[in-house]
Amino acid sequence: MMAVRVENTTRGTTLAQSAQVADNIVTRFLGLQGRARLDEGHGMVIRPCSGIHTMFMRFPIDVLYVNKEDRVVHVEAAIVPWRLGRVMRVSRYVVELPAGTAARTGTQVGDQIALG
Repeated sequence: MMAVRVENTTRGTTLAQSAQVADNIVTRFLGLQGRARLDEGHGMVIRPCSGIHTMFMRFPIDVLYVNKEDRVVHVEAAIVPWRLGRVMRVSRYVVELPAGTAARTGTQVGDQIALG
């Protein structure tokens, strides 16, 4: 699975130094399931994606919903395991991060995201 760096260019912050890209039916469905934790500096980019679930997960995550212009359209903070996230039809992809990352970096709706 390919990995990318995720930057919030609006705030000048790094959200993930290494985020795995889930871009096929299997990797998108599995996501972070079965992992014991998501370490700081890591994450997952799921594309295409307009909604997530945290079934079979063991830890809370922050989720950024990002549109085709790479702007954050919704932030869900610290979604606990066994929940359904919001469905955002305008979302092109989501970025899953360790819980607290959005708050720590000041990431909010309207921020510009860059994958590299």
